[in-house]
Order: sequence, then C-alpha cells, then structure tokens
Amino acid sequence: MAVKIIMTWDISQENEQKYFEFVIGEFIPGVQQLGFHPLDAWATLYGDYPQIQVGMIAVDSEDAQRMLASAEWEILQEKLLEFIDDFSYKIVPARTGFQF
Repeated sequence: MAVKIIMTWDISQENEQKYFEFVIGEFIPGVQQLGFHPLDAWATLYGDYPQIQVGMIAVDSEDAQRMLASAEWEILQEKLLEFIDDFSYKIVPARTGFQF
C-alpha cells in the first residue's frame, strides 16, 4: 500500500534565499533520486501552524523507511536543517486530497 511522507517545518528568516535555492536545486532532485515522488507543498499564511508542509509518496512503508534510513537522505536532511526550524515528519497511508 502506498504511503505518504508528510514533512513540516518553518523557514529560518535569516536563511530564506539560501533555503529556496537549496530546495529547488538540491532537495527536490535529491528526494526524487532516492525514489520519493513529491506530491504537494503547502505554505501557511496565517495561524499557529508549521510554515511549510511537503508531501511525498513512496511505494510502501518498507520502501519509505529504507529511503529515510539511507545515507543520501541523511545528507539531504542535514543540509535542510541548516535553513529551517521545527522539522518533523510522519509516514501515513496515502489517500487523495489534503492530509495533515
């Protein structure tokens, strides 16, 4: 059964430009090389919620766990953490529509 990896974070204000350059130039291509399929990205404009939510699809939970345990993911995550705060993720069964 396909799963969705839902990630949330806040962009560090002092790193906004570098963050966007990293996400477009390295993060998105990197997660695609790992085998994830980016599905959606959302930005919170108002309220006390994470600023960014990203959803990616994996074939199944085992595949997602394998990719998230890889050295390649660790490198991507460490670089991402240089530009963000309050990072979290969870793996949930994929379904259509918006998911928290």
